[in-house]
Amino acid sequence: MANNQLQLTEDDLAGVVLSDLKRVVREYATAATESTCEQTRQMFTNLLNSTLSMQGQLFTVMKNNNMYEAASVAPKKELDKQIQSYQQMAQKTQTWLQQGGFQAGMGGQAPQTNAQSFH
Repeated sequence: MANNQLQLTEDDLAGVVLSDLKRVVREYATAATESTCEQTRQMFTNLLNSTLSMQGQLFTVMKNNNMYEAASVAPKKELDKQIQSYQQMAQKTQTWLQQGGFQAGMGGQAPQTNAQSFH
């Protein structure tokens, strides 16, 4: 009986791990944003940050070793348009919150936010 096992290269294995780290980042971000318990939210936020760090380190190693082909560069005009759109949405959300968007269900107090603009 012949041994027909598939052998993955280092590039393939690193790509699989990178994909898994990206997936885990999405899962941790979802868990953090949906947590109602502050301790649980903080735990998932910490896990998210550490996973983002690992993903960034692996990406850098892969890129430096020509194991990853980065996406093409987006035109600055298109990026600026997206940033402006996100800033407008953040401003609308902040205004809605300040006008009492959640006050009825929160005993008259709107949640505290840390709105940041992108530059």
